Amino acid sequence: MNPVEPLPDKTVPAFTTLPALAALGVATGLWVLAYRHLGDFADIVIAALGLSRQTHLGEALHFFFYDTPKVLLLLTGIVFVMGIIHTFVAPERTRALLSGKRLGVGNVMAAALGIVTPFCSCSAVPLFIGFLSAGVPLGITFSFLISAPMVNEVALALLFGLFGWKVAALYLALGLSVAIVAGLVIGRLHMEKHLEDWVREMQSTQSADFSAPTPSLVGRLAAGIHHVKEIVGKVWPYILAGIALGAGIHGYVPEDFMASIMGKDAPWWSVPAAVLIGVPMYTNAAGIIPIVEALIGKGAALGTVLAFMMSVIALSLPEMIILRKVLKIPLIATFAGVVALGILVVGYVFNAVL
Repeated sequence: MNPVEPLPDKTVPAFTTLPALAALGVATGLWVLAYRHLGDFADIVIAALGLSRQTHLGEALHFFFYDTPKVLLLLTGIVFVMGIIHTFVAPERTRALLSGKRLGVGNVMAAALGIVTPFCSCSAVPLFIGFLSAGVPLGITFSFLISAPMVNEVALALLFGLFGWKVAALYLALGLSVAIVAGLVIGRLHMEKHLEDWVREMQSTQSADFSAPTPSLVGRLAAGIHHVKEIVGKVWPYILAGIALGAGIHGYVPEDFMASIMGKDAPWWSVPAAVLIGVPMYTNAAGIIPIVEALIGKGAALGTVLAFMMSVIALSLPEMIILRKVLKIPLIATFAGVVALGILVVGYVFNAVL
């Protein structure tokens, strides 16, 4: 890949700056407008098809037509911004910022960043890719990828409102522990060779050439656009496939069946069974917590249900499909295994203390 080399300010005519700013303003406005009306768009499509969200098919299609543009908008916007940031901050500085000077500091920072980014697992992938392309260490990027969907303010606020501060605080502590420890383990395994070749090539082209001329505004915008073409152009088919699978499962969530095997008197294997059931599904914290409430209302154990919830939002099969464009299978399997083990521990701890 040949990186964009923006021209110095003095070589760009001054009159090009104003049109560039105007175009950026219009594009930003359209992006915000589209993002704010995702629900309306999905409602219109479902109505045009003559379907109702009260049916399994209608709910599945509504999910698909809502989440597909949402994830693509997030991917495009984040990758564009990351491309511009690359023109300001050298990859080595970004790496140093998140790596920290002591073992694990970067993982803690990345996991904490995940708390304030209320993304579902698939929506967190764009920023994960952005971190990788900037040269951030692999284990640290995984701490963010795990934390962002699993331990965000939406999940914590809903858990607090439904179950009280003790449950929310314990979930926060254990969720962050899973994200940090899993990232540390993956980092220690040194599995960078299992990144896809195009990601490693992108990392190798990032260099801290402080002697390079300062890019112009137009050059920075061009770098952002180039970044979008390089990354979005490669991963969008996987995004569509992942969301399509998640939407199909989302429309047919078997609450009664799941409640029957997650009861408080269920055997020890109910926790791993709940995790396995949750993996093929896909939704965000706001979408899964009403299901969690319904399951608990039917007598399911809190720890078992929360293990199910964590597997849905942090270890979903659609997320794995999207990540396959970025990671090779051994790395995906390691990620899934380490996170699943952490989720099992969380489930058993909750069942033991509450």
